[in-house]
Amino acid sequence: MPQLATGTRAPAFTLTDQHGKKVKLSDFKGKKVVVYFYPKADTPGCTTQSCALRDAQADLKKLKAVVLGISPDAPEKQAKFDEKYALGFPLLADTEHTVAEKYGVWGEKVNYGRKYMGITRSAFVVDPSGKLAAAFYKISPKDTVPKVTQVLEELR
Repeated sequence: MPQLATGTRAPAFTLTDQHGKKVKLSDFKGKKVVVYFYPKADTPGCTTQSCALRDAQADLKKLKAVVLGISPDAPEKQAKFDEKYALGFPLLADTEHTVAEKYGVWGEKVNYGRKYMGITRSAFVVDPSGKLAAAFYKISPKDTVPKVTQVLEELR
């Protein structure tokens, strides 16, 4: 999958969140949005990444940013993940991985020699005009908050 370049328009999407509500990227027009993709709810790396974003909510709000998490999990699994860790931001179900494909984060992965298709952990910062201010492919869970925060501070 081709990767998205900084400065290009963020691909539009409409997905269902953990509460069954439809969420569109365009709902946040005029705001800064952190969109992060994670492989599977309630797994160690995804929990670390999501909880770090939860813990950074106050700082991210000061930077006028909202957070949207996306994985191929169904809304029910997203809801359990949110409830278990009190994440408090929309977790979107991309069960057909169409949005992941648009963002270039769906592809072949290898784990212990086994090949399969899945999400590459990634994070994007969308500026208020709807363009990508940053695209972080293969980001580590612990680097997500520092890297997106730096970009958001530069957008002030």
